[in-house]
Amino acid sequence: MSNKKPFLVDAIIGNSKFLASLGRTGKMYRLWWPNIDLPQHVDAIRTGIQWDQSPVSWFDEDADGWKHEARYADKTNILGVSARSEQQPIQVDSLHLAVPGQDIIVREYTFTNSSNQPASFSFIVHSSFLVSENQLYNTTMFNVDNDSLVHFRHKYYFALSSANVCTGYQSGLAWDMVQQGELNGKNIDMRPDGALKWRIDELAAGASVTIPVYLTAGHDEESVLQQMRTAKSKPSAEWIAETTAYWTNFLAEAAPCPIDDAEISDLYDRSLLMFKLMSDEQTGSIIAAPEFDENFVRCGGYSYCWGRDAAFITTALDKAGLGSLSDSFYAWTLTAQSPDGSWQQRHYHDGSLAPSWGLQIDEGSSIIWGMWQHHLEQKDHAFAEKVWPAVEKGASFLINFLDPESGLPKPSIDLWEEREASHTYSSAAVYGGLTAAASFAELAGRSELAAEWKAAAERISASIKELCWNEEGGRFYRGVNLTVQAGKYEQAIASGAAGFVSEGIKGYQKYTLNHDPIIDVSLLGIAVPFGAVAADHDHMRRTSDAVEAALTVPGVGGIKRYEDDIYIGGNPWILTTLWLAHYRIETGSLSEAKQLLKWALDHRTETGLLPEQVDKNTGETAWVVPLTWSHAMFILTIFMLAEAENKTGATAQV
Repeated sequence: MSNKKPFLVDAIIGNSKFLASLGRTGKMYRLWWPNIDLPQHVDAIRTGIQWDQSPVSWFDEDADGWKHEARYADKTNILGVSARSEQQPIQVDSLHLAVPGQDIIVREYTFTNSSNQPASFSFIVHSSFLVSENQLYNTTMFNVDNDSLVHFRHKYYFALSSANVCTGYQSGLAWDMVQQGELNGKNIDMRPDGALKWRIDELAAGASVTIPVYLTAGHDEESVLQQMRTAKSKPSAEWIAETTAYWTNFLAEAAPCPIDDAEISDLYDRSLLMFKLMSDEQTGSIIAAPEFDENFVRCGGYSYCWGRDAAFITTALDKAGLGSLSDSFYAWTLTAQSPDGSWQQRHYHDGSLAPSWGLQIDEGSSIIWGMWQHHLEQKDHAFAEKVWPAVEKGASFLINFLDPESGLPKPSIDLWEEREASHTYSSAAVYGGLTAAASFAELAGRSELAAEWKAAAERISASIKELCWNEEGGRFYRGVNLTVQAGKYEQAIASGAAGFVSEGIKGYQKYTLNHDPIIDVSLLGIAVPFGAVAADHDHMRRTSDAVEAALTVPGVGGIKRYEDDIYIGGNPWILTTLWLAHYRIETGSLSEAKQLLKWALDHRTETGLLPEQVDKNTGETAWVVPLTWSHAMFILTIFMLAEAENKTGATAQV
């Protein structure tokens, strides 16, 4: 089998069914089909060249002196990779793309002889598929009529071939066996791997040859091979041209970048292209990121749809003129709502419940808030009528979740999915959800419900100002009624904190601290975007200053999530840094916002994507790439900045 998959990947390609993640060397690490969240099928697909009587030199690795450059072709989701080695007289330039509307991936390899004499060598592709992430009962076979290697398990079939007839193949060829490039022509093996070889003879000095490799998918052998025949029916250059036109037209139909700046415009285009890949075209769901930790080694997974993330994302989509993706998402939310009116923590693309730590009350409230933002942008009364039954059920759930004494939502899991409390951010999100629901109720002619929900929202706002304000600290508490373990409770009480012990389900003791004093960037959400407390309120200004002072990372810069964050080392995040930019724009501090935006721009990946985190020591990309929420916060930042600049008559240069 292969080496362990990396957590960090550098690029993604995809279409309406395919999503694939690749490293900057062009190696394919993961492939999802026919949905973008599951199932995942690839162990790894590797590419190399072999000289006579020599081991294979894998040009999608850093061995043998290979150096790589990776970038997307302008205004497309086509990835280009250049591989060079001083030890090798062959240069390799490759293009990687998924053909829109087809179950076809094209990987075009151009080999150039950089020496001063003819060169003869072989091109080898080693493919290993763990279909549906299953190591058992995978089969690899060679179909002679279609000159194709076929991997399959159950109802998932994948074929690899080329317009060039291969000169060698083997079904069942493990990674540790392929190094010598000796393929024995075995037709079928109940193992997950195999290889294809193409011989290139006497390539003249300075000359180039192109070999396209096609990867197709289907639910049976005939359908996958029919897709392969379709792939071979056109030169790869035509598939590339069609795909280029598709993505160029996609961007042309979007709103133009609101700021005239080359760097911002490039990231604007890349963000919109990435949004399309993260949106499941069949269901409308939007995933947080391509999965990279499927064994849950260091996290709980990312390839799911979070309602909260998606509410920010769809608001960004609407600003960018991609409201049709928002339409599809909110149609999807109607399938994901629980019978009690709630939306749970996260879901699969089909709306079924994904692995969960428990209810996050901000998820459903954010969806209702996002629905209203979408309606404000689109002004589509048919949409309002369509979502009204879900809004009514969702708002009813929120009302029933309020504590009758405090007026705040009862304890639930926070947005970072780490603790239970009546979190101040979550309370503000419920304020936003109920305020949005009241607006929908007025459209529906339900004035009594509108009045009830408005009153509940206003009580939440008042309770945040009264119960969640930390006068001694000069900032809002992160939350009240924080659930902790017994040891932490005893330690906190001994240090002067207040709390109580209560009896929970089946007599289990529950330890609760009255306040959570940790400074958390999500406190900015009280004002932006939910408006539970006005952004220019003195308490918000003091809170934002406390956030910036406590959470700015020395040296590297950027804003981390909260004071004692240890997740992946406690790094600054892109979205948190841009969240502070949102607040600064809202309060007129545009120069400070531009500096925060510049930090995000400076920490794009080589391929122009925004990660989740930036390493606090090196400033390099850390953890998830790309994070859809990061790109959404960027889009929202530049539209907010452009609108603010338009009001003052200034130019939004960063």
